[in-house]
Amino acid sequence: MSKASSREIFETLPILKSIRIMAVPTIFSQIIVLIYNLADTFFVGRTNNPYMVAGASLILPMFNICLSLSGLTGVGGGALISRLLGENRLDEAKKAASFVFYFSIIIAGIFSASMLIFMNPVLSILGAGSNIFIYAKQYAFCVIVLGGIPTVLANVMANLLRSVGISKEAGIGITMGGLINIALDPLFMFVIMPAGEEVLGAGIATFISNCISCIYFLIVIYSVRNKSVITFDPKIGLPDKKSICSIFNVGIPSAVSTLLFDMDYVVIDKLMAGYSDIALAAIGIVLKAERLPLNVGIGICQGMLPIVAYNYSSKNRKRMNDTVKYSLITGLVFSALSIVMYESLARYIIEIFIDEAQTVALGTDFLRIRVLATPLMFCSFFTVHLFQGFGEGNRALFLGVVRWAVFNIPMLFILNRLIGMYGVVWSQISADVLTVTLSYIVYSRYTKKEVLNSL
Repeated sequence: MSKASSREIFETLPILKSIRIMAVPTIFSQIIVLIYNLADTFFVGRTNNPYMVAGASLILPMFNICLSLSGLTGVGGGALISRLLGENRLDEAKKAASFVFYFSIIIAGIFSASMLIFMNPVLSILGAGSNIFIYAKQYAFCVIVLGGIPTVLANVMANLLRSVGISKEAGIGITMGGLINIALDPLFMFVIMPAGEEVLGAGIATFISNCISCIYFLIVIYSVRNKSVITFDPKIGLPDKKSICSIFNVGIPSAVSTLLFDMDYVVIDKLMAGYSDIALAAIGIVLKAERLPLNVGIGICQGMLPIVAYNYSSKNRKRMNDTVKYSLITGLVFSALSIVMYESLARYIIEIFIDEAQTVALGTDFLRIRVLATPLMFCSFFTVHLFQGFGEGNRALFLGVVRWAVFNIPMLFILNRLIGMYGVVWSQISADVLTVTLSYIVYSRYTKKEVLNSL
């Protein structure tokens, strides 16, 4: 465990130090997750086959949907456990942890089985044409059908560890899986598998790395079972009805927001596929490359959430508000730096993944446009994470649904109709201006209501 105890992190350490202890390992692991996601695209791009790149990139929304299942239980369960610790209800926190673990296995297994049964129609809906269908199918079978359960469990266990202040070990587990994937990619793609099977090799490498990460988390949780409330003992019993409802009250909005986020990616892929496979390959690279500031922002939010949830529950409003303030400033500063970096290095970033001239040209333009939305995207995610920490699932759900279903996805169709291919790219910043405005209004009203209730 971390040198500082959970209670010290949540209650007594200086705010910036607590945020650093919780957020830095999470940010680092998010960066590694990004790198290993990019690694598949990078190594597949070494084939200079845009159809292979498009096939692997096409599965990103489905893989993210798989990850959203970990949010359903991991985010909701983690936020609840932090609040229960703030209320000193340790037995109930243990029951919540056990429930989250076993329910995660069930829903991940159902999703993987469904993907196996409905693979062909799903890929057709995603826009897999004849040139890329086989590559998309190979990759989906490895990372979703075979890898669904270990992928979901690894992320759920990471959330549970963060919820009790064990952020370092959570970060190590995610980081280790990413590094192993990076190492295995070239081995399976260019050494073990024959030419033409590079995408299958990348999928196998991802599956193995996620299994290793899952095993690591099982070992860590077993080793700290007597020092924390995280336990998977089925004999401990179920949490009470209110706790189960609280898990889903926060978890469902998290999962729905992720699903709608992925639906946004699906729509982008479908619209781009209508122009050309080259445009699809270019946007596929951009949607991964742009995730550096997004993943860092998510890392900040994930590190902040347990501290906010604990102090919200224990009614330490000053510490909670200071955590919110410093986390927001950190995220916005990094977002600004990211814009400068991407605007300056966009072409070089795209060329890391592929040398094909037309794909590079389109990808460079797309990346320079979409990065402008980075600060707005961070603020949107930040507000949703705050409401998750408060246990305000309805508000988190409202903001998530409105952002994607009312603003982002309709904006894709509107600007595609008005401007064409580049309208698809400009839609993100256009929609997020509306999202941030709405988020500010909802959060301001909520905080005013909280102040009035405390009088």
